[in-house]
Amino acid sequence: MSKQTRQHKTDKQSRLSILRHSASHILAASVMEMFPEAKLGIGPATEDGFYYDFALPRPLIPEDLPLIEAKMQALIAADLPFEKTTVAIDEAINKSANTSQIYKTELMQDLKAAGETQVTFYKSGEFVDLCAGPHVKSTKEIGAIKLLSIAGAYWRGDEHNTQLTRIYGTAFETIKELDEYLVMLEEAKKRDHRKLGKELNIFAFDDQVGPGLPLWMPNGTVIIEQLEKLAHQTEAAAGYQQVRTPHIAKESLYLTSGHLPYYADSMFPPMVAEDAKYYLKAMNCPHHHKIFAAIPRSYRDLPLRLTEYGTCYRYEKSGELFGLMRVRSFQMNDAHIYCAPEQFAEEFKAVNDMYIKYFKIFGLKKYVMRLSTHDPAKLGKKYIDEPELWQQTEEMVRKVLIDAKIPYIEVADEAAFYGPKIDVQVWSAIGKEFSIATNQVDFAIPKRFGLCYATSDGGTATPLCIHRAPLGVHERLIGFLLEHYVGAFPFWLAPVQAIVLPVSDKFNDYAKSVFYQLIKKGYRINLDDRNESLGKKIREAELQKIPYMLVVGEKEASALTATIRTLHAEEQLTKTIPEIIELFRKQRSPLK
Repeated sequence: MSKQTRQHKTDKQSRLSILRHSASHILAASVMEMFPEAKLGIGPATEDGFYYDFALPRPLIPEDLPLIEAKMQALIAADLPFEKTTVAIDEAINKSANTSQIYKTELMQDLKAAGETQVTFYKSGEFVDLCAGPHVKSTKEIGAIKLLSIAGAYWRGDEHNTQLTRIYGTAFETIKELDEYLVMLEEAKKRDHRKLGKELNIFAFDDQVGPGLPLWMPNGTVIIEQLEKLAHQTEAAAGYQQVRTPHIAKESLYLTSGHLPYYADSMFPPMVAEDAKYYLKAMNCPHHHKIFAAIPRSYRDLPLRLTEYGTCYRYEKSGELFGLMRVRSFQMNDAHIYCAPEQFAEEFKAVNDMYIKYFKIFGLKKYVMRLSTHDPAKLGKKYIDEPELWQQTEEMVRKVLIDAKIPYIEVADEAAFYGPKIDVQVWSAIGKEFSIATNQVDFAIPKRFGLCYATSDGGTATPLCIHRAPLGVHERLIGFLLEHYVGAFPFWLAPVQAIVLPVSDKFNDYAKSVFYQLIKKGYRINLDDRNESLGKKIREAELQKIPYMLVVGEKEASALTATIRTLHAEEQLTKTIPEIIELFRKQRSPLK
């Protein structure tokens, strides 16, 4: 992408952000017309639209949205100017305290506590709102709008606060752009992993188990097993060694690693046993460091690559949980590579090459590596206080990316606390962006654990550590793949690879023979010998996204064949059972 193109994209996003923020202001004005007693929360622009939070006298229903939208359209058509005023903060707080706008008062009190002496308001028509702006000059410039949905949202994202009503909407400069977005949104709804996961019996959540703790159904477990098989085969070929670690550990382990001071809010509360505090494992790395330290190491042992599909637990806030994308229990394709500094470039490049290999397997054509660096002003607070090592390792990572001609962008102040990292951004088939994997450099924690190896000259040295997770976590990856494939997984990953469909009860015995021949070869096959019409069986198999339907009737039973119907394809082929086995064999593994 050229510099000019990037600038044009940035300018357009900036215009859209202002337009959408203005639309949220008009949304609030319209809701206040309908519910004068409403209490206003906040109303920012988002990446794809805007929202506003309200405390309302009654719950909203979907039928309310067209009424609110009509009021918004009238305000937009009225061509009302956005007028900015600046008010002394004490005066603004006093005025607001005499109204029912308790949330706006709270925001201003926080601004005052932060040292602000003035606040700004924007007026459009009769409506005035506390707002930093900016806005478009007039409501007529807002363009094309659409209200999309209603949701609940805790005030300030804190589950201990009051739950407000959130109205989501979007806005674009033209009707054409809005229509294109709405078409994409409908496609995204079809691909929603939560909907597909339920329809295809992939995963479930249960209140008694707890929010954010997925239960994997048999179909989902098959997908997990196939992903782990892919990872194990790929990693074994790359010289990794598998390890296993417990789900809990003593507090002292995470104090040594530094995770507790930095990640305490994201960890579950401790449990006490035998006068010691234990925490659910939120990350695998301290455990792997202990495995490295368990026996003496030499430079001849390096690089040492330890891998584990470890289960971790993080206390995400209830309001931030989202299907499989944000959960509290997850299984990570984790590994830690312990290497000498002179081995770093080759090892880091090999990890990036592994990413690209996986992208090809999953058919992901658009991706970018996001290099997250530190903020020097936050050393000792957010980041380990080692300025020279930060500069050195960030430059090492840049060099690997540049030498390998890997596309990347750089983002400041998003590094891990112990070193720079790469987050891998991928785009699904409909252009939806996901952060799916990570590759991190750790120059600090091995020293904290006293990790060392004997060098060739008889001395000792501390290894560098690369934290990597090319397949991320099962939960997020499977959620992404559900949306990317619309639930129609490739043959090697599909929970059920084929289903045998007899055209009537007369051919059930032959259907069972075909079924058992394929089962014995290790394929995941179902048999539908119910007394139902063939048409109904085919429709149900298609709804379950089964790649192949093997139809058997009199002709097939006589010739010892099956007629193959491919998911959503019109063409049908008749093949012998050995030919079908060979067809399946060629698709059995994604590794070529």
